[in-house]
Amino acid sequence: MTSENPFRVGLETERAPAPCVFVIFGASGDLTRRKLLPALYNLAVSRLLPPGMSIVGFALTEQSEDEFRKNMHDAVAEFSRRKPIDETVWSDFVSRLHYVSGKFEDPANFGKLREKLEELDRTNGTRGNRIYYLAVPPSAFRMVNDNLAKAGLVHDPDDASKYSRIIIEKPFGRDLASGDALNADLHRVFHERQIFRIDHYLGKETVQNLVAMRFGNAIFEPIWNRNHIDHVQITVAEDIGVEGRGKFYEEAGTTRDIVQNHLLQLLMVMAMEPPVAFTADEVRDEKVKVLRSLKPIRAVDVVKYTVRGQYGPGNFAGKPVPGYRQEPNVSPTSIIETFVAMRIEIDNWRFAGVPIYIRAGKRLTKRVTEISVHFKQVPHALLAQQGPVDPDVLAIRIQPDEGIGLRFVAKVPGPTMTLRPVTMDFRYGSTFGGSGPEAYERLILDAMLGDPTLFARADEVHAAWRFITPILDAWSRTPPTELPRYPAGTWGPDAATQLIERDGRSWRRL
Repeated sequence: MTSENPFRVGLETERAPAPCVFVIFGASGDLTRRKLLPALYNLAVSRLLPPGMSIVGFALTEQSEDEFRKNMHDAVAEFSRRKPIDETVWSDFVSRLHYVSGKFEDPANFGKLREKLEELDRTNGTRGNRIYYLAVPPSAFRMVNDNLAKAGLVHDPDDASKYSRIIIEKPFGRDLASGDALNADLHRVFHERQIFRIDHYLGKETVQNLVAMRFGNAIFEPIWNRNHIDHVQITVAEDIGVEGRGKFYEEAGTTRDIVQNHLLQLLMVMAMEPPVAFTADEVRDEKVKVLRSLKPIRAVDVVKYTVRGQYGPGNFAGKPVPGYRQEPNVSPTSIIETFVAMRIEIDNWRFAGVPIYIRAGKRLTKRVTEISVHFKQVPHALLAQQGPVDPDVLAIRIQPDEGIGLRFVAKVPGPTMTLRPVTMDFRYGSTFGGSGPEAYERLILDAMLGDPTLFARADEVHAAWRFITPILDAWSRTPPTELPRYPAGTWGPDAATQLIERDGRSWRRL
C-alpha cells in the first residue's frame, strides 16, 4: 500500500511471515479488545497477514465462536486506528477468529486447545507454527507454560520445520529476585530465542527513528558525548489517573509500571553505542551495556537523588478530578507513588559526568513523552554582552506530537546583535502523511517474523531490575507516613523541581 504523500513513495517494503496460529490467552480481557485485535485487523488491512493465518482466543469466559467474533467486531470498531471498519477486509478477517473457553489451571482445556490447533493445521495450512500471547497477569504465566508443555504444544527450538513462540507483557517481575524467577520459569519450557518480552514503547516509530537519527546522520555522532552535552531530560507524563487500575497500581506504583521498563528503554536507545550490525543480538548487546553502566544509587543517596509523589485532588480541563486515594480499589492511606523523578548517571566513557534527569507520573499537566538533549553553553565572550545565551536543545518527541525539534540561537533582524532562540521542527504527520502503524502492529508482525530486535532479552530484564531494586529496597526500609502530594493537573511535587534546580538547571517547559 503506497501513500499519496511523495515522501512515502518507495518507503514501505512488505514482509511476509509464514502462516501460523496466534493464540491469545486472556482473550476476553481489555488488552485484547483495545490493542491486540485492532492491531491484527490493521495488519490485515495492510495485507501483512499471511494466507491461512488463524487467531484463537482462549479465556475463562463462556461464549460461542459467533459471540466472540461479534465482540471482537465491536472492539475493532471502537479502538482501531482505521475507521470505519472495512467490511470487505473484515469478512475475510472474521473467518480467521476462533475461540476456546476454559480455566488455565485445567490441563484438559489445553487438550481442547491442541485439538483446535491441529484442526487449523489441516484446514488452513498453518504447519504447526504457534505464537502464544499471554495477555494475563504474571501470576498465570507458570500455569500456562506448564500446561502448554504437558499438552505437547511447545516445539523443539531447533526444529526448522515449525516454531513455537511466546509473547509476554510487562511487568517482568516486581524486583530482581522475582524477575529472575520469572525468567527461570519461562526457560524451563521455552528457549530464550522463543521468548518475546513486549514493551510497546519500542514499537513506536519515534523510538525507532531515534536510532535512525543518531546513526544515520553524520552530524550527531561527533557531539553525542560528555564534551558537548550538558545534561539529558526524559519525561513520561500522563494526564490521566490510574483509570480503574487501582488494585494493580497499589502493587506496582509508577516505578514498576513506567520507570523500570518504558523509561529505561528510552534511556537505552538514547545512550547506546553504535551496534556492529542492526541485528537482534548486536542491538540488544549495546542496550544492555547502558544498563550495566548505570551508576548505582546507594541507599544513603536515595533520598538525595530520587523523589516520589502522589497526586491529590485537582482540576483538569476545568473539571475537578479525584486524588489517587479517592480512586476505586485504592487504600485511603496509600503511600504508593504516582510520580517519580531521579537524577542518574551513566558511568562510561561517552556519558561520564553527564546528569540524566528522569520523571514519570500520572495526572500531570499534559500527556507527553519526550527526550531532550541539552548542549553546553557557548563559551565565546563576543556574545556575553547579550547576557546568557540559551543553550541548544535537541528534543525528540515520542508522543503525542511525534517529531524532532532543534532549538538554537539566531540573530534577530536589525542593526544590533540581538539573539533569540528559534526552532527547526520535523513532524512525522506532516512529512510522511497521517499516522503510521501503532506499536502493537509492528511488534506482533516482528514476532510472527521471528525478529526479536525490539523485544527485551533476559539479561536486559535482569540489568534493569539490578539498578531499580536497591532503590525500591531503600524506600521500603524507611517508608514515609506521607508522600509529597501534588495537585492533579500540575507537574508533580515541588521536590522534583528542587532535585534539578540544586544543580543549577530546570525542567524543560513542555
